[in-house]
Amino acid sequence: MARQAPDAGGLLLRLHTGATLVFLYAPIVVLVVFSFTSDSFGVRWTGFTLQWYERLFRDERLIGATLNTLLVATISTVIATVIGTMLAFAMERYRFRGRTGLEALLYVPIVIPEIVMALALLGFFALAFGLIDAWFGVRPVMGLATVIIAHVAFTISFVVVVVRTSLKSFDLRLEEAAADLGADPWQTFRHITLPLILPGIIGGALLGFTLSLDDFIITFFTTGPGTSLLPVEVYGQVKRAITPKINALSTLMLVASITLVFLSQFVQRRGRTA
Repeated sequence: MARQAPDAGGLLLRLHTGATLVFLYAPIVVLVVFSFTSDSFGVRWTGFTLQWYERLFRDERLIGATLNTLLVATISTVIATVIGTMLAFAMERYRFRGRTGLEALLYVPIVIPEIVMALALLGFFALAFGLIDAWFGVRPVMGLATVIIAHVAFTISFVVVVVRTSLKSFDLRLEEAAADLGADPWQTFRHITLPLILPGIIGGALLGFTLSLDDFIITFFTTGPGTSLLPVEVYGQVKRAITPKINALSTLMLVASITLVFLSQFVQRRGRTA
């Protein structure tokens, strides 16, 4: 019995793991498979076809929404990466009054529900637009700019977490050696610090880009009429009708997201082993 118990436990563990993986990934596999079906409703397998991908690339509205989404993700990622890297340096290298409170605030977008973050941003824009209208007589409207600001607000925290991880493993003796050899702070940062933490910065940027690319709730609450973004456009089309074209679009988004996540992990792992 003593020899059989570990085998039984291992079997149960493998069964539990297999059932969990099936529960998590079976719907994704079904979605990908039915993006290639010739059935017009995408609920039956009636033959292999690529027509839904062809129709997808001919849909000008979806292409426009994709370009807007990529624009928002790129701009917000660049801004969030720059600000997040500076915040990571400040939090990791310096001790100042209010540091504990700032650190708690940085984790708020990570731990609170996304719907709460979206409502908070919507309320902020409503208040800010009202003040601008009262003071300057100009009434701003929701659009790509508000979505970019919103995405910067919630992706900065993720960039800070990733960059701080790189800084924690940084050997400060390298900077001290550069200073002993006559390098000024800027030269030390440019030639020593930045190359060593660059994998962490790139990893944080890729993570932020992925989150911005896939986000729906915050995008839905902070976009405006006439602004077409991919997650919102997909939601609107699904409400009207579900076709294999939506499955094809979801498959491409899934591939892009997985690629970015794996690339982010690869860059960070390579930086830790360098």
